[in-house]
Amino acid sequence: MPDTSPIQETVILVGVAHHQQDRLTEEEYLEELAFLVDTAGGLTVKKFIQKLDYPDPKTYVGKGKLEEIQSYISIHEVDIAVFDDELTPSQIRNIEKELKCRILDRNNLILDIFAKRARTAHSRTQVELAQCEYLLPRLTRMWTHLEKQRGGIGLRGPGEQEIETDRRILRYRISLLKKKLEEIDKQKATQRKNRRELVRVALVGYTNVGKSTVMNLLSKSDVFAENKLFATLDTTVRKVVINDLPFLLSDTVGFIRKLPHALVESFKSTLDEVREADVLVHIVDISHPAFEEQIEVVNQTLTDIGASDKPTIMLFNKIDQYSHVNKEEDDLTPVQKENLTIKDLENTWMAKSHLPSIFISATERTNIDILKNMIYEEILKIRKQRYPAFTSSFEK
Repeated sequence: MPDTSPIQETVILVGVAHHQQDRLTEEEYLEELAFLVDTAGGLTVKKFIQKLDYPDPKTYVGKGKLEEIQSYISIHEVDIAVFDDELTPSQIRNIEKELKCRILDRNNLILDIFAKRARTAHSRTQVELAQCEYLLPRLTRMWTHLEKQRGGIGLRGPGEQEIETDRRILRYRISLLKKKLEEIDKQKATQRKNRRELVRVALVGYTNVGKSTVMNLLSKSDVFAENKLFATLDTTVRKVVINDLPFLLSDTVGFIRKLPHALVESFKSTLDEVREADVLVHIVDISHPAFEEQIEVVNQTLTDIGASDKPTIMLFNKIDQYSHVNKEEDDLTPVQKENLTIKDLENTWMAKSHLPSIFISATERTNIDILKNMIYEEILKIRKQRYPAFTSSFEK
C-alpha cells in the first residue's frame, strides 16, 4: 500500500528584535511561533532574527538578511516562511518576489489554526468572518499572475475588474456572516439569560495552560484537551456541584500575544461568557519561562473586553512540570527567577497579589480539593449577596 499521508511542509521563522522587544524576547516569541507551526501541522527547520530599530516597511527585514533567508530557502527547498508580525499587503508582495515561496504572517497562521480547530457552526462562522476580513485588503496579491500582463493594451482593465468583482463577493460574504453571527449571538444571549439563576464561573488564561484539563477535573466531563495551542475554540458550559452548591462552569478560548484583531472582533460572543461570568479562574502555566508575561497578556485582554474587575482566583497549574536550578548555600549572587522553588513562588505571589492564589497540578490532581473549596467560598459570597434568604442551607 502506498503511503497516502500528507507530506509535512517545512517552515522557516523570521522575527525582528527592536527597541520594544529585545533579542531574548524575540527568541521566546519565535519559540511560541514554532509551537503554532507545529499545531498547524508544519515542521520548523530554521529561525532567523535580525536586530533593527524597527521592521523594514518594504520587506520587514533588511536586504542582506533577506538574501541570507533566500539562500537558505533555495538550498533546503523550504515550503513556507512565517513572519512573527502582521505584514502589510505590499510587504507580502515584495517578500514573495524575493523568497519565491509561500509567505505567512503570524495572524494568517493563527487564522489557519482556528479554521482547523473550529468544530461547531458558531466557531466556523466566527473564523470564516475573521479570515474574510483579513483577506479583503490582501486580494491583490492573489492576482500576481496579472503582473506579467501589465502594460499590455486591453489586458490591465479586465484584471482590475476581476479583483473588484472578488472584493464585492467578499464584502457580501462578510455581510452575510455578520448577520448569521448576530442570529447566533441572540440565541446565545437567550441561553445565558435562562441560566442567570446560577452563579457562573469562567476559566480564562493563555492558550495551552490546562483550562480544559481543569474543566474535566471539576465537572467530571470529557472536554477535548490536547497539548496544542487553541485546542478549545468553542465555549463549553457545564453544571457543577461542590458541597451541594450548584454553579455553571465555562471553558473559554485561550488568549495569546499578538492575537489578530479580526479574531477578537469575531469571537466577541464567545468572550461574552467571560464578560458575564460572576467569578474568573485565571489559569497560569507556572512551568512556562514567560508565565508572568502571559499573565499580563491575559489581564490586558480582560481589560480590553471589560472583564478585569471581577472576583478572580489565580490558579498556577503544572507544578509537576516546574523545574528550578538549586542555588548553592555559599553563593552570594542575588536570587534569580530560575532559582526559585514552588514554595518560594507561592510565598511571592501570595504576598504581592491581592487575589486568592493556589498552586496545583491538574494531571497529578495535586491540591484539587483546596481549589474546589476556594471556588466554593467565592460562589457562596455571591449567593449570599444575591439570595440572602436561601444561602444558609449551603453553609458548612
